[in-house]
Amino acid sequence: MTLQQLTYLVTVADCGNITEAAEKLFVSQPSLSTAISNLEKEMGIKAFVRSNKGVAATREGEELLSFARMLLEQADHMKEYFIKGEKRSPKFSVSCQHYSFAVNAFVDLIKKYDADRYNFIIRETQTGEIMEDVANGKSEIGVIYLSEHNEEVLTKLIKNNQLVFEQLYVAKPHVFICREHPLADRDVITMADLEPYPYLVYEQGNRNSFYFSEEFISMLDFPKIIQVRDRATLFNLVIGLNGFTVSSGVIDHKLNGSDIIAKPLLVDRTMRIGVVRKENIIFSQYARTYMEALKNYLSID
Repeated sequence: MTLQQLTYLVTVADCGNITEAAEKLFVSQPSLSTAISNLEKEMGIKAFVRSNKGVAATREGEELLSFARMLLEQADHMKEYFIKGEKRSPKFSVSCQHYSFAVNAFVDLIKKYDADRYNFIIRETQTGEIMEDVANGKSEIGVIYLSEHNEEVLTKLIKNNQLVFEQLYVAKPHVFICREHPLADRDVITMADLEPYPYLVYEQGNRNSFYFSEEFISMLDFPKIIQVRDRATLFNLVIGLNGFTVSSGVIDHKLNGSDIIAKPLLVDRTMRIGVVRKENIIFSQYARTYMEALKNYLSID
């Protein structure tokens, strides 16, 4: 097994067919097919199912791809660490729940490593996809939260995917409402206060259960529920419908505007915001910088 074979494997998976992958790698199709076939024989698995439409990874292939992405990433980090004179194009990916501080940290990262060429990715996505992205090597870091209601389920998922959770900040629950909301003048808001208003939550696809929810107040506690996919839509509905959502209370008015405010919610719960990452890996310099920026926005020394 060589790094070249692993590069071929990942490229074929990303392209979905041998022809496109061969063109991208500047190798002949027979050479690429032979390299993949030799890797499959060495590993004792069939990595891809081949058809007229292209190739698709098998279950064992997905597992091999996860390790391949991780090894290639670690090889890049090793080169980055030891080969100081080589000019490399900055590359980093993070997957996160819908937090403005995660976006702010990403902005700071890009400003620090601005260059003629770079490839940075931020994915605000569903909780389950964050775990998959980090486990499969698509993202170096995932930003999530744990609390008493989801910790048992998510901790098991983290462990099963050979990930670790690093806590950064403990937040008390806050309600995000618009500045003109009837409850905007309250110092503290109760659950009963919120009952007449629409509860805005992020939908979680096939994993639309309380354990994967970004909001740590159950949808079952309220009669009016609206599920959305993105932060802009959620805040537009908060303003347009006098709705509310529940989150950490960490809000950035530069990104979200001054129309959204945070008010403490009177419940005896906390959310532990942190990151998930692969076990026993070396962070890239970009991941380290991103972590520092996250801690800065969460006011962590």
